[in-house]
Amino acid sequence: MAAIDNGSTTKAGGPAGVADGDVGFSVDGPVALITLDRPSAHNALTIHMIRRLAEATEAARQDDAVRAIVLTGAGDRAFSAGGDLGELIPRLTKGELEILIPDPSKRFFSDLFKPVVAAVNGLCLAGGFEILLGTDIRVAAEHAVFGLPEVRWGLVPGGGTHVRLPQQVPWAIAMKLLLTGDHISAAEAAQHGLVTEVVPAAEVRQRATEIAHGLARNAPVAVRTAKEIAVRALGNEPRFALELALNERVLRTEDAVEGPRAFTEKRAPSYRNR
Repeated sequence: MAAIDNGSTTKAGGPAGVADGDVGFSVDGPVALITLDRPSAHNALTIHMIRRLAEATEAARQDDAVRAIVLTGAGDRAFSAGGDLGELIPRLTKGELEILIPDPSKRFFSDLFKPVVAAVNGLCLAGGFEILLGTDIRVAAEHAVFGLPEVRWGLVPGGGTHVRLPQQVPWAIAMKLLLTGDHISAAEAAQHGLVTEVVPAAEVRQRATEIAHGLARNAPVAVRTAKEIAVRALGNEPRFALELALNERVLRTEDAVEGPRAFTEKRAPSYRNR
C-alpha cells in the first residue's frame, strides 16, 4: 500500500472534496500523529477516509523513525461518530464489504505492532469505537462519550468489536454496549477499563503525546515484540472472519436497509424481523 502524503488531500483518481473528509498524517521525532479529519460531520468515516487511515497506518509501520503513534479526531467535539451511513450502507447491503474490510482476518491496527495511543477528544461511537478498540493506551477527554448504536439501526458492528470488546471489558459491560446501543461516559469507560486515563479536554492530546514519547524512549524492538506477542496470542484472525460472515447475514436483511433509512429521515424505524 502506498505511503500517505503528509497533509495531502489527494486520493487515487483525483482530489478529494471536503465532504470526503481526510486523514492527516505527520511525524514529530519518534511519534506519528494520525488525525481523523472531518469535523463538520463529527469525523464520520467516508470510504475515502477508511482508505486514508489504512495508508497512514502503513506509513507509520514503514517509517523506521516512528516508534509510537497518536490517534485523534479533528476539532473538539468528536473522535469519530462512526461510518457515514449514507455512503457506506448502500454498498455494504449490496455485499461490498471489502470497502470496509479488505482482509477478513484483519481489523483496524490488528497487525500494527508499534504502540498506538488514542486521544479521545469527544464522541466515540460506532465505527469510531471500533477503531478505538484497536489502540493500546487510551486518554479520554472528560466530555467524551462512548457507544455502539448499530443495533438501534438494524445493524451490528463489523470492525472487530464482537471479538475485541469482550476481551477488553467484562462480559456484562460488553453486552450492555452491544445489545442496548446505550452510551457511557468517559468516567464509566475508565471504570470498566475501556480507557486508561480521563483528563480535561484541553489536555487530552498533550497527555496522549506525552505517553507516546515515553513509549518511544523504551527499546523499540522490545516494545514491538511485547505488543506482537500479546496480540498474536489472542488468535483473533478466525474470530474476525466469523464476525464478517455473520455480519453479512445481517446486511442481507430488510431491517438493515430500513434502519439507516430511518436514521437519515430522522424517524423511528419500523423493523420486520427479516
